[in-house]
Amino acid sequence: MGNPLLEINNLKTHFQTQDGKITVVDGLSLKVTQGEILGVVGESGCGKSVTFQSVLRLFDNDRNASHEGKINFKGNNLFDLKENQMQSIRGKEISMIFQDPLSSFNPVHTIGRQISEVIMLHKKQSKTEAHKKSIEMLRLTGIPSPEKRANQYPHQLSGGMLQRAMIAMALSCDADLLIADEPTTALDVTIQLQLLNLIQRLNSELDMGIILITHDLGVIAEMCSRVVVMYLGQIVEESSTDLLFEKPLHPYTKGLMKSIPLLDGDRTKKLYTIKGTVPSMNNVPNGCRFASRCPYATELCHKQEPQLEMYKGRKVRCWHVDSINNENWNYEKEEDKIEL
Repeated sequence: MGNPLLEINNLKTHFQTQDGKITVVDGLSLKVTQGEILGVVGESGCGKSVTFQSVLRLFDNDRNASHEGKINFKGNNLFDLKENQMQSIRGKEISMIFQDPLSSFNPVHTIGRQISEVIMLHKKQSKTEAHKKSIEMLRLTGIPSPEKRANQYPHQLSGGMLQRAMIAMALSCDADLLIADEPTTALDVTIQLQLLNLIQRLNSELDMGIILITHDLGVIAEMCSRVVVMYLGQIVEESSTDLLFEKPLHPYTKGLMKSIPLLDGDRTKKLYTIKGTVPSMNNVPNGCRFASRCPYATELCHKQEPQLEMYKGRKVRCWHVDSINNENWNYEKEEDKIEL
């Protein structure tokens, strides 16, 4: 663990909608240190992507979006910077791999040109040098015939190749912080392994901080030293990876873990699923936000919101964490019970 690189303090991201003002990220605080790989997990709709798009201030041109709190990057509050200052940080010091590669490229320019533009802008290299660098980055991400692909347009590449091209662009300027939002979604398992190995190598060689947003707990176990679990715009558990997989504390984290299919599992039984769905952000329930889906919820959980507090060396947001994890909890509904 190195020096603090990114510190998010009480971040709130609001959007003005037809149904009124909604808070998509609600009081989130976390820290990423130099050389660390932090994993962020949670179901779709939990606010993971919006949190880190807020870090890059990608909603600045959206008049319906607003922020509260502080985002300190290398000691400077990003909310205090002007747009031209943020432009010099985006892509150079903080880079992001987006979830949808097709919408991230300009359809009228070749892949190589778009990667080269980023290199020329931030690394001050000539057009020839930048083109060579873009081809090398495409080769590093496992794209076959990178010289040919560099001269093709986005619609000429498959979804997996576009994903790799976007990763090449994000890694081309040796950023201090890389935000990877589902970077391996469209890739087959062999290419996934190559890219994850590449990200790990760059993390080691460049001492780069990495935030890895994913639904794949296997990737988290392999890549990350620390994990943040999000639910409905809040952190519900924060822990070292080893402790989280050894014994998750929050009922939501327990449910995510139990949902992982096992190769040696009983094939006669249905896979476990967390009942219900993530509530809408414009209809956030009172009390604990997970209470409507939690088999351990009590009247207190539905009325009063728990805070994220330290418990045995990690952080968790649950009223009954001590009772549940000391296995003293009595719960009668066997079909809903999460085994401890």
